[in-house]
Amino acid sequence: MHFVKKYAVFILILCMIAAMLPVEKMFVYARPDAKEYRLEEENTTETGNQSVLDIESPSVLLMELNSGQVLYEKDPDTARKPASVTKIMTMLLAFEALDSGKFKLDDMVTVSANAAGMGGSQVYLEEGEQQSFQDLLKCVIVSSANDAATAVGEAIAGSEEGFVALMNERAKELGMEHSHFENACGLEAEGHQMSARDIAVLSRHLLLNHPEVTEYTTIWMDTIVHKTKRGDSEFGLANTNKFLKKYEGANGLKTGYTSVAGFSMSATATRNGTTLIAVVMGSKTKDIRYSDAAKLLDFGFANCSIFEDEKVLDGKNQIAVRDGVQDAVLVEAKTPFRYVFVGDKSEGEIQKKLQIVKDKAPVKKGDVVAKVIYSQAGKELGSMDIIATQDVERQKYHHALKKIVEQYINIY
Repeated sequence: MHFVKKYAVFILILCMIAAMLPVEKMFVYARPDAKEYRLEEENTTETGNQSVLDIESPSVLLMELNSGQVLYEKDPDTARKPASVTKIMTMLLAFEALDSGKFKLDDMVTVSANAAGMGGSQVYLEEGEQQSFQDLLKCVIVSSANDAATAVGEAIAGSEEGFVALMNERAKELGMEHSHFENACGLEAEGHQMSARDIAVLSRHLLLNHPEVTEYTTIWMDTIVHKTKRGDSEFGLANTNKFLKKYEGANGLKTGYTSVAGFSMSATATRNGTTLIAVVMGSKTKDIRYSDAAKLLDFGFANCSIFEDEKVLDGKNQIAVRDGVQDAVLVEAKTPFRYVFVGDKSEGEIQKKLQIVKDKAPVKKGDVVAKVIYSQAGKELGSMDIIATQDVERQKYHHALKKIVEQYINIY
């Protein structure tokens, strides 16, 4: 009997050591409980993984909204003049100011002489005129008004210079490596530039975090009321984005033109629950801009096959941790995993691998404790962070002693 007790204690110690080792799991699936969406087929010519499109514009990029995956690109990182596409950043900062509570839609803004003096596309605001924050935002998005964009920027930051500093700071935070702003509206200025990739990144961030923007970008005609010393007068707004009427499913986002920049746009469209972002820069004519945007979107909708895994953890809701007062931490994947296949996707089964990032206490709620990595035929498709949904305190000596005693007692 004495030998049996010693053997039991030895086994207990081995189990405790094993429990402290890192954990890694592997799952192989034939598209497990995942949704697949296939859009209409179209014959394309392939060069490697990139289909050849007859694109005339010097810089373009096509991106799927939810995954952020780039489906097509042509010279996407060259910095070019963006013209009024600049206003996407102004729009983002305006919506963020609303979210933070700094402004409400019905707050009144007084127009400065600087804002009123902006040339180019405008709604003819006057110095001292007051407009609601919402109406100014509407003028920026629908009519691409330079005076309204400047007034919004000054209201948010106190001056246009201050707002431009915010624009550049936000661009850096978003990883927009080839962008620099000199004004809030996109008028020609030395050093004012963006790349097609940066515009796509910015557009995606705006749409994901402020989907209500499409309530403005899809307005075709509207009006505001000028309130000046001479009295009230109605002013009509007309959407500068004629692509809305030219392409099925189009719902945004912003066009731009100057004689130096040429014709540019960030065109967004949604079909069958899928939203694509087509950025076109430096087109020689308006027709080329719209034609290239349509070609990109057609290509995306015709050749996208979307894989979506809603059960990233396959029902599991905890991961083992070492040295904690608990043996495991509750976890979750905040969103489904989504990947966009372009062209042929039949290269083998999709594999899922759970990779532990943090397996030792203490663990704080919100910590990334693991990643689920998706791959196919040896090619990594992407990953999803697994987040702790609770705190797990690091165990002290008395916690460990109590656990050992309880395990020892349970054996006998």
